[in-house]
Amino acid sequence: MISIGVLGCGRIGQVHGQSIMASKRAKLAAVSDAVPEAAHTLSGQTGAAVRDSAEILADPDIDAVVICTPTPTHCDLIETAAANGKAILCEKPVDLTSARIELCLERISGHAVPLLIGFNRRFDPNFASLRERVANGSIGNVELVTIISRDPAPPPLAYVKTSGGLFRDMMIHDLDMARFLLGEEPVEVHAVGSALVDPAIGRAGDVDTASVILKTASGKICQISNSRRATYGYDQRIEVHGSKGMLRAGNIHETTVELANDEGFRGDPVLNFFLERYMPAYRRELGHFLDCIENGKMPSPNGHDGLRAQMLADAADAACKSGVVVSLG
Repeated sequence: MISIGVLGCGRIGQVHGQSIMASKRAKLAAVSDAVPEAAHTLSGQTGAAVRDSAEILADPDIDAVVICTPTPTHCDLIETAAANGKAILCEKPVDLTSARIELCLERISGHAVPLLIGFNRRFDPNFASLRERVANGSIGNVELVTIISRDPAPPPLAYVKTSGGLFRDMMIHDLDMARFLLGEEPVEVHAVGSALVDPAIGRAGDVDTASVILKTASGKICQISNSRRATYGYDQRIEVHGSKGMLRAGNIHETTVELANDEGFRGDPVLNFFLERYMPAYRRELGHFLDCIENGKMPSPNGHDGLRAQMLADAADAACKSGVVVSLG
């Protein structure tokens, strides 16, 4: 039984805590949070001990940690955990700057511990199946990838101001998925953005509506569409077009029931929250993490994937602000 500590007991920490409790291969040993009430809430739900994060990181009886704290704390916690020989699952983004991520990866390079970055969408059963079929050549050579990601409503303004912006906070999932599906590193980044949902987001220096086009050295193209508003629910779609056909993964609805009458066909709404939509992905992600610990293999997505996604997010932000195409080596 793998003993795990959760650092950060907010919304995503609670998701990971519940996933660990549902696993027969792991136990939630301890939780910590800078806000005591949050830690005690998760402790009450799971029975895990409430401890200081430094105690969890230093405890030799705890095998792994899941880092769900605010982004600026991630690298310090990763470095301490690695130095103490703990396997690490860290939520995205690893940091708000590529330079800090590079330094972090350099500092932990001498420690043979698994580092899994929480790009949970790779583990979504539908997206994972799509990617497997792409890799198996079902549609020939990939030519065009289209990713649509739209939230039902924007987050609180206080969160927006500390998030690093839409490209680093929201689109970073899609930028990782683009790399996952293209099979090549993008070398050109085009981006446009606007504040159409909430003018206050624009006044805070961010955008809530954006499109990005990525191009690889061989000419493959990925187009990404993001919005902080979707009146019809949590919109998550992917399409991959290739030389021999097309693969598509659509939204998940509340039920598959359809009504047909003289007004046409009508179905139930799509799921309205990311936790509902991606709960199976979070549990599959944990399973992969446990496999890596038990079998001594390196996880995917790893720290390098976190760095590359951050570099694309930085480039998209720069391209949006400057109106100039950003080239990546």
